Amino acid sequence: MTTATPTTSTPATETATATGIDPAVTDRTSRVWFITGASRGLGRAFTEAALAAGDRVVGASRDVAPLADLVAAHDGRLVALPLDVTDREAVFRGVERAVAAFGRLDIVVNNAGVSLIGMVEEVTEAQARAHFDVNFFGAVWVNQAVLPHLREQGSGHILQVSSMGSGAGFASTGFYSAGKAALDAVTGALAMEVARFGVKVTLVQPGGYETTLFSQGLTMTDEREDYAPLRAELAALWAESKDADPARAAEVLMEIVDLPNPPRRIILGGLAYDMVAQLEADRREEYAAWESLSRKGD
Repeated sequence: MTTATPTTSTPATETATATGIDPAVTDRTSRVWFITGASRGLGRAFTEAALAAGDRVVGASRDVAPLADLVAAHDGRLVALPLDVTDREAVFRGVERAVAAFGRLDIVVNNAGVSLIGMVEEVTEAQARAHFDVNFFGAVWVNQAVLPHLREQGSGHILQVSSMGSGAGFASTGFYSAGKAALDAVTGALAMEVARFGVKVTLVQPGGYETTLFSQGLTMTDEREDYAPLRAELAALWAESKDADPARAAEVLMEIVDLPNPPRRIILGGLAYDMVAQLEADRREEYAAWESLSRKGD
């Protein structure tokens, strides 16, 4: 997709002027962030941490009303950008507005996400497609929109917010894991493709945090009675879990973006780390157990 360079008459400039920002002036002593899903949960925590560090932020969200207090408190350093990441053309326009507001982009956080809970048999076609439109394609559209700017700068850092659960399916959250697994695979390819342009890419895999992902961002399937016993087991399992404060994740993210050579992928949370490590150990053990059968396939 080809995008036009914003001029003084574009909506981008109007947005910047309305927020008290002169798009012709770029203060290069602070970084510029573009964060999707910025109004709640992890996105809100990332936005607050970036602002606290003295950086500037374009916070994108379908509903930017929850960002009003931060906009008012930070003297033009936060632009609240209404954006639906499933709309590819709107994403490209939104990124142009972000660049017009602050003159550049330094850190891009693909955080917008939703959750779909239900057994594979229960998920409708519309639910599956809508879920991937946000959790996978939304991040792809943002990546495509920001890369021309980062490539021209010869710098930038893209952080893709995935999940500790992207490495394996789990009953009733299979489509959530599937969307994140697709994002993981594309992120690996993206990192290889853009490294020569000076652009860094980090896949961030959070564990459980106290967010609205499983309330405001949740879609539930129509439940089949056949799965009632399994649902009861899952409910008992999840009742024992305790989610962490998103601010802790934001602290780690701020350390990551300060590193000259950041990780290509990182797990957020000690419990999450232990669970993923065990999952991968179990997987290696199963591969080894069936190695002889695997080798017959050559």
